[in-house]
Amino acid sequence: MTTATANFPGAGALRETGRLFALALDVVVNIFRRPFQTREFIQQCWFIASVTILPTALVAIPFGAIVALQLGTLIVQLGAQSFTGAASVLAIIQQAAPLVTALLVAGAGGSAICADIGSRTIREEIDAMEVLGVSPIQRLVVPRVLAAMLVAVLLNGLVSVVGVMGGYFFNVVLQGGTPGAYLASFSALAQLPDLWISELKALIYGFIAGVVAAYRGLNPKGGPKGVGDAVNQSVVITFLLLFFVNFVLTAVYLQVVPAKGS
Repeated sequence: MTTATANFPGAGALRETGRLFALALDVVVNIFRRPFQTREFIQQCWFIASVTILPTALVAIPFGAIVALQLGTLIVQLGAQSFTGAASVLAIIQQAAPLVTALLVAGAGGSAICADIGSRTIREEIDAMEVLGVSPIQRLVVPRVLAAMLVAVLLNGLVSVVGVMGGYFFNVVLQGGTPGAYLASFSALAQLPDLWISELKALIYGFIAGVVAAYRGLNPKGGPKGVGDAVNQSVVITFLLLFFVNFVLTAVYLQVVPAKGS
């Protein structure tokens, strides 16, 4: 590396970005390598699910209620009460459910993954595995990333169901909406691709959360304190990437899939 490149203000950020993408590519390649760590994968699925299911359900209820109440009030002001169900349900399924799932998977599961791999790194277990010819990416990272993806998809379904039920309750009971109109507007405007894009977002978000957590865990700085800093950094970086990826996926989906009835 030349001196000019080393002194470039964004050189460090570019190197970190390149290493992160390289790790993501290594994870994709090692998914198809054998033997697959089935036991580790099952253990990580159970662990991530156990630390995220209850917080996800508790967050989904008020989140769905907020969306339903805000949209319900706005739609009443516009005189389109019959479309309250479609607006709130589509907002929950397409946007709220994947984001809530991703934030909790990254905040709870991702931080645990980062702390686990980071502690192994500072104890030089990762170096020992490499000396023995064992790939730490295949042995440790791949099962955790796949577990985060699977749990994110399943939790997204849970958030969607809980959020829709909460939105229905608050719209019909608290705002005096009509149950028939709520369901009719939803069936009139919603379509199956809305669910597919929601699950696809959750799958991609789980991959991003797992890869970022593993990357920061493999590269801690400063001993035990560096592991704590890496956990915080992994959560922040994941949040930033999630909102950017969400914008891109939503824009592409709205361009590719025509709205129902258009």
